[in-house]
Amino acid sequence: MKRRNFLTAASGLIGAAIGGGAVWLSNQRKDEMAGPAVAMGKRELTMVMTWPKKFPGLGTGAERLADSITAATDGRLTVKLYAAGELVPAFESFDAVSQGTADIMHAASYYWVGKSPGFAFFTAVPFGLTANELNAWVEWGGGQELWDSLSADFNMKSILAGNTGVQMGGWFRKEMKTLDDFKGVKMRIPGLAGAVLDKLGGSAVTLPGGELFQALQSGTIDATEWVGPWNDRAMGFYKVAKFYYYPGFHEPGAGLECAFNLDTWNSFSDADRALLTGLCRSENDHMLAEYNAKNAAALEDLISNQGVQLKRFSSEIYAGLGKASAEVIEEKVLSSGDAKAKKIGEAFLAFRKEVAGWTRLSEQAYLGERAKALNLS
Repeated sequence: MKRRNFLTAASGLIGAAIGGGAVWLSNQRKDEMAGPAVAMGKRELTMVMTWPKKFPGLGTGAERLADSITAATDGRLTVKLYAAGELVPAFESFDAVSQGTADIMHAASYYWVGKSPGFAFFTAVPFGLTANELNAWVEWGGGQELWDSLSADFNMKSILAGNTGVQMGGWFRKEMKTLDDFKGVKMRIPGLAGAVLDKLGGSAVTLPGGELFQALQSGTIDATEWVGPWNDRAMGFYKVAKFYYYPGFHEPGAGLECAFNLDTWNSFSDADRALLTGLCRSENDHMLAEYNAKNAAALEDLISNQGVQLKRFSSEIYAGLGKASAEVIEEKVLSSGDAKAKKIGEAFLAFRKEVAGWTRLSEQAYLGERAKALNLS
């Protein structure tokens, strides 16, 4: 069987069985297709990321994806991974891929709201979609088509390739008892959520992950959000800020992207594009599972062993955050004059309204009743 025909037939199975399928596909190539693979030649692809090297979940997830691409193609597509600052600074990754300096990027799409506010919706927006809901919108609710149109304007093709799940509200040096406590607070919080903080009288700062601990320690910032207990413990925030707030309003299911330079993407065969899409979707599921598995133990350690005070935002604070968030989305997206961002925002909000009814009757209702029936804290 010729390699192209074989991969085309196999592509439909990639998403469901990518883990074992990659190994099996590699063995098949060795046994049956050594000739065609060599004849097509090998390519080295450059991947940049906005994360520190080996950083748990984010950096390791990007590395896992890079290794999966190399393994699934039996080395025909070899991915060379560069951490933030190695080839380009973290926030120059977008331009590097857009301009073709790099082939691939692993990042959070909401970092690029300066290019278009529409990018925020493919990572997270305040009071947005959970991880399950985001997957549903992107894959079945028209989100991917909107993302493709926006990314193409910048010579890129983006695919979901990770999710951290529901994020915590952040680390603060002082208790946050009322909305007035946000006034004057310098906080690292990116995307549209940063504009919410500004609206409440605070000052939003955007910094890459590798700079956060030093900024918090030195007092350059007063507070920071990052991800959740597993990542936050690794960052050491508990050493300089003891008040840990939940739930996060800003990132209820933060999607991560694998973005390809569009010329690079178009140079792949249909079979390779199907394979790469399947590998990204696999990492999307794998990363979310990893976060959900590891956050619980990390939170217990932070509270029991590191002196962290777990605090819940009051209903008054959450109501204020909700009002400010709606105003920000209206001002920064729907009334921004960016027609494509407006279209994305309207589609996102319509899907949120539709899917929220089902989520409330399914997951939310079940979890509430489970906690009561089993006396779970």
